[in-house]
Amino acid sequence: MLPRDSNNGKNPVDESLRANIRLLGDSLGRTIGRDLGEDFVEKIEIIRKYAKRQDHGVQLHEYLRNLPDNHLLPVARAFNQFLQLANIAEQHHRIYSRSIDDDNHSKDDRTGLMDIFQRIIKEKSNGKELLFETFSKMRIELVLTAHPTETIRRTLIRKYDLIEECLGFLELLNRQPNDKSVSNTIQRTRERLEELISQAWHTNEFRHEKPSPVDEAKWGFAVIENSLWEAVTTFSRHLDQCLLETTGKRLPLHAAPIRFASWMGGDRDGNPNVTAAVTREVLLLGRWQAAELYIYDLEKLIEELSMKKASDELLNLIDNKNANEPYRVLLKHLLLQVRTTRDWLKAQLDNKLFDIPKDIELIHSYKQLQKPLEICYRSLCDNKLELIANGILLNTLRRLACFGVTSTKLDLRQESTRHTQALEEILLYILPDNDKYSEWSEEKKQEFLLKELNSKRPLISYRQKWTKDTQEILDTFEIIGKENNEEALGTYIISMAGQPSDILLVALFVKEMANGKILPIAPLFETLNDLDRSGDVINRLLSLEGYRKLIDNQQEVMIGYSDSAKDAGQLAAAWAQYRAQERLLEICQKHNVALTLFHGRGGTVARGGGPAHTAILSQPPGSVNNSIRVTEQGEMIRFKFGLPGLAVLSMEIYACAVLEASVLPKPKLKDDWREEMNKLANRAHRTYNSIVRENPDFVSYFRKITPLNSLSKLPLGSRPAKRKQDGGVETLRAIPWIFAWTQIRLMLPAWLGTDDAFEEFLNSNPDGMKRLREMINSWPFFRMYIDMLEMVLAKADADIAGYYEQRLIEPNSSMKKLSESLRERLDHIRKLVLRITDQKEILERAPQLAHTITLRNSYIEPLHGLQAELMQRNLNKKQEDIPEDISRAMMTTMAGIAAGLRNTG
Repeated sequence: MLPRDSNNGKNPVDESLRANIRLLGDSLGRTIGRDLGEDFVEKIEIIRKYAKRQDHGVQLHEYLRNLPDNHLLPVARAFNQFLQLANIAEQHHRIYSRSIDDDNHSKDDRTGLMDIFQRIIKEKSNGKELLFETFSKMRIELVLTAHPTETIRRTLIRKYDLIEECLGFLELLNRQPNDKSVSNTIQRTRERLEELISQAWHTNEFRHEKPSPVDEAKWGFAVIENSLWEAVTTFSRHLDQCLLETTGKRLPLHAAPIRFASWMGGDRDGNPNVTAAVTREVLLLGRWQAAELYIYDLEKLIEELSMKKASDELLNLIDNKNANEPYRVLLKHLLLQVRTTRDWLKAQLDNKLFDIPKDIELIHSYKQLQKPLEICYRSLCDNKLELIANGILLNTLRRLACFGVTSTKLDLRQESTRHTQALEEILLYILPDNDKYSEWSEEKKQEFLLKELNSKRPLISYRQKWTKDTQEILDTFEIIGKENNEEALGTYIISMAGQPSDILLVALFVKEMANGKILPIAPLFETLNDLDRSGDVINRLLSLEGYRKLIDNQQEVMIGYSDSAKDAGQLAAAWAQYRAQERLLEICQKHNVALTLFHGRGGTVARGGGPAHTAILSQPPGSVNNSIRVTEQGEMIRFKFGLPGLAVLSMEIYACAVLEASVLPKPKLKDDWREEMNKLANRAHRTYNSIVRENPDFVSYFRKITPLNSLSKLPLGSRPAKRKQDGGVETLRAIPWIFAWTQIRLMLPAWLGTDDAFEEFLNSNPDGMKRLREMINSWPFFRMYIDMLEMVLAKADADIAGYYEQRLIEPNSSMKKLSESLRERLDHIRKLVLRITDQKEILERAPQLAHTITLRNSYIEPLHGLQAELMQRNLNKKQEDIPEDISRAMMTTMAGIAAGLRNTG
């Protein structure tokens, strides 16, 4: 099961990584041999060797077509498991080599904190002051979302984490002097490693049922508990030390440059499973988890803070001012408060009564913990016990600043028409003779909404029985008012917000239902038209005095990457997103309003994915002004934050990029570049539309050649694959749209249209090549676009897509011509990119990434062959007629391909 490629001293992949892949692969081979016999292992080796032959897969596909049905599942599992183990080895390698970004990118242009600190001090006369002020106010919010392309069960994730721990332990042991004791420990660790791999092999890869929204939230909380809780303190200590060495000052105790929010349990857009009851439960779970984690921290503090020296400030907080151990007295009362709060939260979750002791105040705010702990900190420092103060006490204070007492802030999201429908029903009850609200002009809507926002009388009757959908909307807003921890809620996001009235309407519901509480409201601009109109919408909104009074001169706007790319094609969408940010920044500056941009990115290029450092620096100058929100979606949460070491490196990348973008912004782009990009984007959009929306065979072809139907049956997430259950591509969510194309290696959403745009640009402009290369070399936005396009083309494979066509499309079908033309386009865009970048091979300048992709292909290609074979065998069968093992084999091929290609979500 292991790669036998000869190194010859030229292989760019680190030898320790190869050794770990070999170690895991050999162990998996032995595990499979014990289960299915050595003959079966030999079959796997034959398949792998065929996959490496340069014969366009002829022998591989012939061999796979002759496999009996009962071999399809174990073969698929073998290759899937190897790719999962290879991912573990690569994650481990990134932690220990500090080469953070995964194969989303073509080169590591990352700099560490000290590197960027020194650069700023060198380039800015007030560099030291600037660094301290920037990190004191920096607010990077990483939003964990329930858009799962994560196919792996939590049970297996835990086993994979333990496998990575074994690799780390072996790494340490191998550095020790080789004596008998060390050799025995190495042997026991290897045996434990093989045991874990055997456990994984004998565990079903898939959940029996799709997770509920609460299950998704629990998965997010598990990432906090198992990884981020530790990682935040490690990152903060490193940042603190860098600041101390360069500025002479420590990071303020209240500062949390990086924080975490969540959509899990709050994102109800197109997901009927997320209800007000679910949101309430998730909010309680978040607080309960935080209480559990702080209990452990406080118990450790009580154990360690046994000293007597204390400040008057601390002694005044406790009853016994003569106590021999005043810190313990204070902390024990605090611990009792947190334990009581935890028990009360558990009772709330179980719908049970709970008697709160009269002398105990429940913890509802992080300040209730922060204040006494900061007093402990100051007391220790005042008594020259800084070393103790900066131990585990400082860790707890850093966690409080980051996680509060709620674990994360929970965002709420709903689609704009749901709000409109709810208000329409309410107004028809109040004013039955009036026109429907949805038929009003925008001016009339704004006038009415502003009047109601200023009115002291209630609009909505609590006595009236509303329809289920309207009541659900009202119940959601009521949670905002009932939630007795205001720190638990983040932003209310409005999908498909096209007019100022969409935002005013949400503000009205908050006013009516939330007892005067105010929540930030962020319109989400997703489609090409909405992105182009976003500046006008926000300009009109901020011109309304009644709205400005609500927002305290702060406005958040979310930019949608997934749906805009599906709507317009990647090149047109990326340029529309850039232009929208420029305009939004200009508008907010004109109105003297602070703008926070919220980037709704996914894992794939076609959903805005890419290395965080490059992505942030490629934004319009000034748009990252010490503040940014970014979604972390699907399997990328595990790849970036699933292990403490990975999470620390990811946080460092975000901090460095936001610091550089804020303090050392790039100059504005040239006018002629803007003109050229307009031409490129418009041409790409025309081609994209002509094929995706106007070709009569396209939808049928998409459904025929991709495993879309099987994908909807994967137990991935709680959200339906479609916004509506009928209709074409436009009703499909961006994740299954991207995922399906990735499965057949056509990667169509990431490049379609760019081929014609580049071709026309080069043919019509004598200096076209010079201009494109100038843009690549001098404009971060365009350079990132080309880098990401190149990475996609390295993973795309026309031969694999052609095999799906061969097996699934009838020779005389009109879809055949479309399929052939798309593969020709893929080949053409590859040649164009090679010309533009002046390379002979894709990723020529990123040999490690190129080698990694090549290495993985011999394990991914059999899965493609199996998948196409399974689709062909089940072509005319009803789902209920497909045997369970065959259905599971299909799911396994999808999981394995996703694991092998990595950035699928």
